[in-house]
Amino acid sequence: QVQLVESGGGSVQAGGSLRLSCAASGRSFETTGWIRQVPGKVPEVVAAINWNWSRGNIFYTDSVKGRFTISIDKVKNTTYLQMDSLKPEDTAIYYCAAARVPVYSGDAYRTASYDYWGQGTQVTVSS
Repeated sequence: QVQLVESGGGSVQAGGSLRLSCAASGRSFETTGWIRQVPGKVPEVVAAINWNWSRGNIFYTDSVKGRFTISIDKVKNTTYLQMDSLKPEDTAIYYCAAARVPVYSGDAYRTASYDYWGQGTQVTVSS
């Protein structure tokens, strides 16, 4: 079992930055990602990263490319999401998620690919 604990959410004005952190217990996963959800809408995978660098891939949904950066610290077992140039449409609950097996290409963007989810952290961007 993997437990994920997010931190770092909050409120910021458009154009600002936030960094989310996700601390994982255990190491029974190959990929971590960030999924966001607006109430009443379908969850969206915004970024994902494979932890085995020999197969390493990083994925971003188009709307965050060039603004968000996902990274990991293997010593701390932590995944980060640096969010810059934030827009009001980035407002959502952000969930950290982990997959037991590596996910690639189109599967990285499917929420069903992820076996474990954190409790979520709110990000609010005001105009």
